[in-house]
Order: sequence, then C-alpha cells, then structure tokens
Amino acid sequence: MSAGQEPVAPLPPLGGLGFARWAWRQLTSMKTALILLFLLAIASIPGSILPQQGNDPLKVKEWIAGSPSIGRLLQSLGFFDVFAAPWFAAVYLLLFISLIGCVIPRARQHWRAMLAPPPSAPRNLDRLGGTVTLDVNAAPAEVLAGATEYLRRHRWRVVSGPAGTTHGAQWVAAEKGYLRETGNLVFHVALLLILASVAVGGLFGWKGNVIVKEGGGFANTVTQYDAWGGGRLVDSESLTPFSFTLDSFDVDFEREGSQRGAPKYFEAKVTYRDDPAASQQQSVIEVNAPLEVDRAKVFLVGHGYAPHFVVKDARGTVVFNDAVVFLPQDGNFTSTGVVKIPDSEPQLGLRGLFLPTASIDKIKGGQSVFPGPDNPAVFLSAWTGDLGLDTGMPQSVYRLDSESMTQIGLGTLRPGQIWDWQDGSGSVMFTGFDRWASFQIAYDPGKEGALISSILAITGLMLSLFVRRRRIWVKVLDPAGATTVVQVAGLTRSSSLDDIDLGALTDDIDALVREISRAEATPKEHS
Repeated sequence: MSAGQEPVAPLPPLGGLGFARWAWRQLTSMKTALILLFLLAIASIPGSILPQQGNDPLKVKEWIAGSPSIGRLLQSLGFFDVFAAPWFAAVYLLLFISLIGCVIPRARQHWRAMLAPPPSAPRNLDRLGGTVTLDVNAAPAEVLAGATEYLRRHRWRVVSGPAGTTHGAQWVAAEKGYLRETGNLVFHVALLLILASVAVGGLFGWKGNVIVKEGGGFANTVTQYDAWGGGRLVDSESLTPFSFTLDSFDVDFEREGSQRGAPKYFEAKVTYRDDPAASQQQSVIEVNAPLEVDRAKVFLVGHGYAPHFVVKDARGTVVFNDAVVFLPQDGNFTSTGVVKIPDSEPQLGLRGLFLPTASIDKIKGGQSVFPGPDNPAVFLSAWTGDLGLDTGMPQSVYRLDSESMTQIGLGTLRPGQIWDWQDGSGSVMFTGFDRWASFQIAYDPGKEGALISSILAITGLMLSLFVRRRRIWVKVLDPAGATTVVQVAGLTRSSSLDDIDLGALTDDIDALVREISRAEATPKEHS
C-alpha cells in the first residue's frame, strides 16, 4: 500500500439471506428467462428425434439393441423419456418461476404508471425535437380548454396546471399508449398460461395409436393399443370405456394430371358406444373431422392394405386364415409385412411385399405404380424353423426373425392363386385383401387453455409492437401578452419507460396544432 492511500475496508460477508436475494434476482431477470426458454427448446430436440418410451417402447428396445453402448448411455440420461426426465422438469419449473418473478414486479410497476397522472410540462419544451411555437389570438384559458377537449376526445389522459395563477406558465399534459406495456404483460402472462396448460396436459392427458382392420373393433383399454402413453397422474385402469367397430374404409385417388395418385378423400365409417351399456351410434371419421367421445378424440391418421392368406400344413390342415396388416413404404402403397404361424409343426413364417397395382420389371423387380388396387399382387418368401417367440424377448409383429429358420422358396401370387411349397411342407393361398385404418386416440385437458393462451399471447405481442407510448404538452409562454404564445411538443417512450425517443409524434402534434390554429393562429416558429 502506497503512502497516503487509505486502506480499503473488506466487504461484509454475503450471508445466506443475501445469497438467496442475489440468486432470486438472477433467476427472475429477463436474460435468465430467455436462456431457460432456449434451453427448453434444445432439451425438446431429443424427444422429437429419438423414440420415446411412452409412445413406442418397442422401438426404444430396438434402438438400444442396435447400438448397445450409446443406447444404454442415452437411456441412463433419460433421452428415451425426455419429457418425464428430471432435468427437463427442472428447466421447465425454473422457466416457470423465472417468468413469474419477471411478470409480477412489472405488473405492479405498470399498475402504478396507469394510475399516475401525466407529468407536468418541462421547463424548456423547445429542447424536444419537433416543438411547434405559434401565436394565437385567443385567451390562454380558451386555448388550453380547446386543447384539453380535443385530447380527451381522442382518448388521451389529460391533466392541466398550475391552477389559480395569473402569471407564469400554464400547461396541459396528455399521455396515451398504456396498452403497449399492457400488451407486453399480457404476452408474458399468456406464456405462463401456455406452460401451465402444457403441464396439465402432460400430467393428466394420454394418447395412443391403434390399427383396426375392416370389420375389426377396438375397446379403450391400454392392452388394445399398439402404442400408448399417459401422463404421470393418469390412471390407466380408469380410461373412458368407449368402443368402436370399423365398418368400412373408403378411399379414392386422383387418376389424371400432376396430382395422379394423391388421395381425393378417405373416410372411416364406424359404429361406436360411449360405454358398454349405451346404444350404438354411427359416425364417419375423416382427416379433419375426428370422433369425440367423452372429451377424448379419435383421429384418422393413416390407412393401408391387409392381404388375406390361407396357409395349410403338409396334411392339408388350415393353420392360418386371416388378413394381415402390411405397412406402406411409399406413396404408391408398396407395403411390407410378415405372417407368423407358431402353432404349426415346424413353425412357419412368411415375408411379404404387397403391390396394389403391380408392375414387374426385369431390372427393378416388382413395384407398385398406383396406390389403388388396380392389379394387386403379393411377393412372398416362405421360411420354416424356430420363430424365436419363446426367448422372452419382445418382437415386432412387422418383422420376422429368420436367424434360426430355413428359407423354403420365393413365390408371386395374384388373388385366388395357391403356392405349393416344393418341400411338401404346405401351401399358401392369397385370397384377396381388406383395408385397415390407423387411429390416434387422445385426451388433452390442457388444449383449450393452450389455445386461449396462444391467442392472448399473439394479441399481447401485437399491442406491444404496434402501440406507441407517447406524451404531448401544450404550454402557454406569455399569458399577459397581446397574443397568446403557445408551444406544442411531445415525445414517445419505449416499453421500458426509460429510453426516450425524441423523433416523432409528428402526426399527433400536427393534428393538435391544427385544432389550436382554428382560433386565428399564426405560426411563428417551427424548431
């Protein structure tokens, strides 16, 4: 320490309460809220890319089996159940608290600003850009009264002063544009409501997917779904007990022009019951017209073909007789699927490629050239051996594990044709096809709140962007003179109420000057 320099006193310890205040200020700052919002968006990316346990646990197991080391690491970090992971919930809750801490103080400040009168006129109005000075052949009281009446008529908040003086300045102050900050607050409150609505939907909502063949039915129980996911507080045993049967599925495709192959329409005709004791009702489900049953909605999300096969063993006994769902692979509904027959001896399996409108090419092989069933055919590969169903590992119904099986041969069938296997182990007949429809059934108790909140957020954002907070003053400079010298000036203020923009109230000031000029005013100066 140099001579003459006073020692610097050490800062007092922060303490627990001081640290808590500092942490609260940091958490409730707008910068922190924006960072948390950005982190929430990043945290949602894995939930959109990777399969999720709540929606498709089978795909999760296949993903982990395909990449064991990375898969186990991602599973331990919660990347296969992102929206239920503790780290995602932590970011979500911190953002919620941060927004509350931002909004409440600003709401109080805005409330006080709305109740406060406009500030009195500055001493030197001519320092503001765009100030207009003019002489008016009218009494000061008449000028100020006319200005006051005009401003109030145009929805300005107006005050005047000083009252009861015979000398010195007299003025009128007006303010407008409080909806700018109101819109800003509405936007942030709406964002809070959106987060709350999403949380309600995530905790109490559920959704699932199911494929139903023509003539088949569905009952709203978890075991009936192909994939099902419910919120943390959902009781899967108490789902709404509705059911429906797919009576028929109708679809038609464009056959001419650039839109050839595009669907003209597709609709599912169903018979449903609200509960087991209710009477049957008829309905048609279309893409944008779901069936609503006790606040749950049944959406039509896809469709395809289910070829029908009759399989016989070596003794001629029918071991399989059913339609099998094949999944479309392209826009022309080239579809793949498998048939598993575990009850035969030995076990049998078929891999199939179904072509609604088959075209055979020596180079490209078989392919479908149109999504409609104009020339249906199925290409099959037959396998015999162990299907692997007794290992305890779950299998997809759309994949055939042929590791422990032997291929019998390949065959191509048209409707009504039979393929007898060369080794004499049996035969398969392609009798035709049914159609199937894919439905998503969802219950989201937060969707109405999210919709209303989104509308409020857009409204608030528009108000904050297009409404200007502005002030105008009308001031009498020389009330005792032969003519009344009047100054008119104004300014706009940002939503923070701190940054002053001296640029521009030109339209408002010019309109007010024209109103004052009606009293035989003569412009004197335009600074």
